[in-house]
Amino acid sequence: MNRKIFIVAIISLLIDQMSKIFVGIFLTFNQNISIIKNFFSIHLIQNYGAAWSLFNNKVDFLIIISIFALFIIYHYMYIFKLNKRNNLAFGFILGGIIGNLIDRVFLGYVRDFLSFKIFNYQYPIFNFADTFIVVGVFLLILATLKGEDKNENRN
Repeated sequence: MNRKIFIVAIISLLIDQMSKIFVGIFLTFNQNISIIKNFFSIHLIQNYGAAWSLFNNKVDFLIIISIFALFIIYHYMYIFKLNKRNNLAFGFILGGIIGNLIDRVFLGYVRDFLSFKIFNYQYPIFNFADTFIVVGVFLLILATLKGEDKNENRN
């Protein structure tokens, strides 16, 4: 694995896990602290599914999907062109997947706590691992649009 991707993945994983531990020290589950009234709060929950409660209470299935996703991401790391953006993207995605996978394997749920209300819509509560995954996927979409999804220098 590319050393830069590995470093980004480790940093992302540490940010995710440390933030979950930190929030867990100060909040009990289902406790909510408003940071910006009617917009942003810290609300610690146990998520037994994926985004928008998909596959709720299917933890074993989500663990298998996460492991499968890690293999797919690992494969694509060797297909995409090596550059800063792609290193960041793959590191974010790997760190995010592993962060939520750790929660599912050891706790049976994912610790989510970032809660946003936007134009009276309560967005599903999420964590830093989710954020890293979304940003990483966005960066890979951008790389694909720029033609950086094939590395001619690799065999």
